[in-house]
Amino acid sequence: MTGFLRQFTSNVRVALALGVRNILEVSAYRLQLRSNIHPVQKISASFLQGPYFTDNVKLTPVNAEARSEWQTERLLFGWKLLTVDGQSPDFLANPLTGNRRPADQPWWEIPDFSPEIGDIKLIWDQSRFAWALAFAQRARNGDDAALEQLNQWIEKWCLQNPPYLGVNWKCGQETSLRIMHLAIAAIILKQEKHPEPALQSFITAHLRRIGPTIGYALAQDNNHGIAESAGLFVGGSWLFAAGDRSGEDAMMRGRELLENRVLRLINEQGGFSMYSLNYHRVLVDILSMCEIWRRHLNLPSFTTEFVEKSRKASEWLRHMIDDASGDGPNIGANDGSLLFPLTNTPFRDYRISVQLGYALFADKRVYRESGPWDDVLLWLDLPRPTVLSSAVSRFIDEKAGFVMLQSGSAKAALRLPAFQFRPSQADALHVDFWLNGENLLRDGGSYSYYAGDEWSVYFGGTESHNTIAFDGRDQMRRIGRFLFGDWLQARQPPSSLLASGEDAFSAGYEDAQGARHYRHICLHKTKLRIDDEISGFSRKAVLRWRLSPRDWQINGSSITDGSVTLSLSSDQAPVRFELVPGWESRHYLEKTELPVLEIEFSAATRISTEIHWTL
Repeated sequence: MTGFLRQFTSNVRVALALGVRNILEVSAYRLQLRSNIHPVQKISASFLQGPYFTDNVKLTPVNAEARSEWQTERLLFGWKLLTVDGQSPDFLANPLTGNRRPADQPWWEIPDFSPEIGDIKLIWDQSRFAWALAFAQRARNGDDAALEQLNQWIEKWCLQNPPYLGVNWKCGQETSLRIMHLAIAAIILKQEKHPEPALQSFITAHLRRIGPTIGYALAQDNNHGIAESAGLFVGGSWLFAAGDRSGEDAMMRGRELLENRVLRLINEQGGFSMYSLNYHRVLVDILSMCEIWRRHLNLPSFTTEFVEKSRKASEWLRHMIDDASGDGPNIGANDGSLLFPLTNTPFRDYRISVQLGYALFADKRVYRESGPWDDVLLWLDLPRPTVLSSAVSRFIDEKAGFVMLQSGSAKAALRLPAFQFRPSQADALHVDFWLNGENLLRDGGSYSYYAGDEWSVYFGGTESHNTIAFDGRDQMRRIGRFLFGDWLQARQPPSSLLASGEDAFSAGYEDAQGARHYRHICLHKTKLRIDDEISGFSRKAVLRWRLSPRDWQINGSSITDGSVTLSLSSDQAPVRFELVPGWESRHYLEKTELPVLEIEFSAATRISTEIHWTL
C-alpha cells in the first residue's frame, strides 16, 4: 500500500469513527457562517440596566469560609497569581499581556487563534463569572459591599460586551458557563426564583446565542455539548420560573439534549468521552450543578438513566484520585477549568467535586473526616449524607481505557489503548504511579492550546508519557491540533489478575506501522513491576520514566533517591540509559522541568522495570 493510499484509508477510518453526521454538522455550520446565512447571525438582543441582584432578601450567614479570591489577588488557571486592585477587570484584555480586542466586530468574524489576541482562553477566563460566586458568598455572610461589587462587575461586563460583538460571544460553552455561575450565585443569595429584570434580559440574550449553534456543540461529542445543553436547561427554566414563557422551549430542549449527551458520552463504568481527569471534573460539576438547580426550582426529576450515569461518573472520578491529597493522574487535556469554585482549595484537589457528586447522585459521602468538601454542601443548602461510601482497591474501565490498582499506600494507573471517541493525546500504555500521596511516575499534561507546534507536539505526543516511543514518532499520526489518526485498539483483550498480595493487569497494541507493545503491570505493597515486550520497529524504541523531581542518581542499571529505587533488566542490552531533562504541566500555561529516565533499544526485546520502596 502506498503512503498516499495508507493515509487516505486512515483518514476515512477517522471520519467514520468521528461520525459522518457529526462531520456534516460541523462542515455545514462553518460554511453557513462564512456565507453569512447562519441563523445565529440574524439574532439580536439588548441588556437592561441593573441591578442584577437585590439587597432586599434577608440572608442567614453560612457557617463556612467564603472563597478569598478576587479581593486583592486571583489565581489564573489555579496557579498564576495576579493582583486585583478592587476595580473590575478589563473583560476584553489579555490579563498577562494587556493586549486588547475591542468588542466592535461580530463574534463570527474573529479568529479562534491569532497573534493579536494570543491565547483566547486568557480573555475568556475572567468572563466565565466565577468571581460572582466569591462576591455572593461574602454578601451572604454580611459583606454589603460585596453585593454592590457583584452588580458593578456584571454591569461593566454588559457595557463592554454588547450582545454578539467581541471575543466573549465566540463560544457557546463560555456563554453557558456565565449563566450557570450566576445561577449558583443566585442560589447562595436566595434569589433563584425571582430574578431581577436586568438579570432576565442577560439570561435571554445568552440563550439566544446558545440555541442556534447547539448542533455544532453536540457534533463534537465532548464537554461543549454537555455545557451548552446545561446552559439551555438552567437559563430556560430560570426564565420560566420567573413567569417568562419564552424560557420553556429552551428548558425542555436543554433537558432533552443534556440527557442525550449523558447517555451517549458516559459509559457503563462512568468514563467520559474526553479521556481527561480535569475534563471529567468539568463533567461531574456541570451535572451536579444541573441537579442542584433542578431541586431548588422543584423541577421534575431527571431520568433514572441520567442519575445512574451521573453517579457512575462521580465514582469514576473518585477512583482516579488520591484520597489523602485530592490530586490524581495528570492525564489527558487540561484547559485550566475549575467550575463553581466555592472553597479555598487548590486547583488540583478534586475531592470537592467527588463529594458533591456522591451526595447528589448516590446520597452518600466519601470522606469520613469533615473538610472543605463538606463546606460546598453548606453553601448550596445540601445535607451531608450519613452513609459513608466504601472504597475499592481496583477500578477498571476498559471502554474509556483506564485501570487503577491500589495496594496499601501505593496506586498505579494504566492507560489502555481503547478509543471510542477521538483521542487528544498519544498516551497508550502510560503508567502513573503514586506512593503516599506523591506522584512518582508522572504524565506530562497538556500545557496550552496556543503554544505553537513544538509544545503541542511534545505535550500531546508519546514523548511526554511513561510508555515506549518507536522510531522517534508518536503512537498515532497527528492530523490537527486536537486530532490524531490511526486510532489504536487493543491487540488482544486486556487481562487482569487479582491474587493474594498482588494486583496485575495486561494490555497491548500494534500501531499502523507494525510496531508492537505489550505491557504487564503488577502492584505489591512494596514493589511495582512493569514488564514490556516490544517488536516490529525499524531503528529504535525509547522507554521513558518521567520522575518526580527528586535527587535521583544512576547506579548501573538502576536509579535511586535513597528511599525509592527503580531498576531495569532486559533481554537485549540497552543502547542508552540516562537521565535527561523533560517538561511537565500541572496547570494550564504552566510548565516546569522534571527528570526523565530514557532507556533506548535497537532491537526487539523484553524489559522489566521494578520500583521498590520501604513501608
